[in-house]
Amino acid sequence: MANLIGIIKHITFGDFLDIFFVAIIIYSLLLLIKDTKAYQMAIGLAVVGLFYLASRWGKLFVSHWIVKNFLNYFIIAIIVLFQGEIRRFLTGLGSRAFRRPLAIRTFEERLEEILLAVDYLAHRKIGALIAIEKDISLASYADRGTKLEAWLSRDLLVNLFMPHSPLHDGAVIIKGDKIISAGSLLPLPSTPPPAELTTRTRHLAALGLSQETDALVIVVSEETGTVSLAIKGKLEKIPDRETLKTKILNYLKSP
Repeated sequence: MANLIGIIKHITFGDFLDIFFVAIIIYSLLLLIKDTKAYQMAIGLAVVGLFYLASRWGKLFVSHWIVKNFLNYFIIAIIVLFQGEIRRFLTGLGSRAFRRPLAIRTFEERLEEILLAVDYLAHRKIGALIAIEKDISLASYADRGTKLEAWLSRDLLVNLFMPHSPLHDGAVIIKGDKIISAGSLLPLPSTPPPAELTTRTRHLAALGLSQETDALVIVVSEETGTVSLAIKGKLEKIPDRETLKTKILNYLKSP
C-alpha cells in the first residue's frame, strides 16, 4: 500500500496524458472490433495474456516458457487475424470529418428517395447495389466507376439499375445528398463468404466493401427481390422499409 501511495505521489501530468492516450487507443480498437469475429479472437488473445501473467507469478516454468515463445509471434498473429480491422482503423484515422452532423442531416433529407427506389426495385426484382459513405472516403471506389455528382433522387437510382442501363451491373455510391458515381467496382470479401453467397456477386461485393470500410451497403436481389444490408462485414436480410430506415440512421449516427 505504501508503494502504491508513493507511485501516486510521483505521477506527473505527462503520465496522465500517457494513460489518457492509451485508453483512447484501447477504446477505439474495442469499438472497431465490436460485433465482429475479431472480438472473439481478441478475447482469446486476452486469455493467453492472462495465462502468461499467471504462469509468471505462479512460477510455472514450463508453461511460462511455452507461452513466452508463443508471444514472439504475437505481432504476426495480430496482423494476420485482424488485417481487415487494422486496415479499416488506419484508413479511418484521417477520415473522421468534423462536418459529419451536417452530412447526416443532408443525407436524412434525401433518405426517403433511397427507400422509394429500393421498394420499387425489390418489388420488380431488379438487382441493385447501393453503397452509402460514412466516415471513410469511398472516392477510390468511385474512381472505378462513372462519375456523376448528381442530386440524389428515386428516379435516377431506379434508372441506373434498370436492366437496359449500361451501369446497372456496378454499384452506386452515395455521399450525403449526392450520387457521386455509378457502375463502380467493389472489392470481394477478404474472408471466405457463406456458401449460399458464393454465386451472388452483388452480395459478395457488399460484404467486401463493408469489410474494407465503414460504409453501409444496400443489396436488392434480382432472383428473389430480397433486400439486405451489409455493415462491418455482416449481411442481414431486411424485412421491411421501416427496419431499413431505422438501421441506416442508427448506424450513420453511431460513433
